Amino acid sequence: MTQDAKWYVVHTYSGHENKVKVNIEKMVENRGMEDVILEVKVPTEEIAEIKNGKKKIKESKLFPGYVIIKMVMTDESWYLVRNTRGVTGFVGPSSKPIPLTESEVRSMGVEEVRHEIDLKLGDTVRVISGPFESFIGTIENVNLEKQTFKVLISMFGRETPVELEFHQVETL
Repeated sequence: MTQDAKWYVVHTYSGHENKVKVNIEKMVENRGMEDVILEVKVPTEEIAEIKNGKKKIKESKLFPGYVIIKMVMTDESWYLVRNTRGVTGFVGPSSKPIPLTESEVRSMGVEEVRHEIDLKLGDTVRVISGPFESFIGTIENVNLEKQTFKVLISMFGRETPVELEFHQVETL
């Protein structure tokens, strides 16, 4: 069931993010729902400030007014989160929660999404998502750090290098 867990964004009263996080974690523990609501995060970054000639490290919220939750969406988990004090709702149309995509999760720095790959330079692949969907190309470069490939795709009679994420291609 935990493989069905996805990241959702919850809107909170500004300044209540940490209280909401603690309240949700307490309720999850009290109700034994650790297998349904896996993680609650308030993404922060450290900012160096210089005041009166002294360097001071300050934590700043990346997304004020929002809490990010990894959970399996069920009626019970939705109800628990939605009715937590300080929560105004899930982010999505008419409060229908929409999970974050893998690339959103990665770009927000919420979780490191790693893909195992069994592809190498010179392999022929088909693009399965994005603007180049259904194009076929050859892997020219693999960037493990960014989790991307540089793929040579034949367009308009010439080879064009395109950068694609690991999950956007499949082997032929």
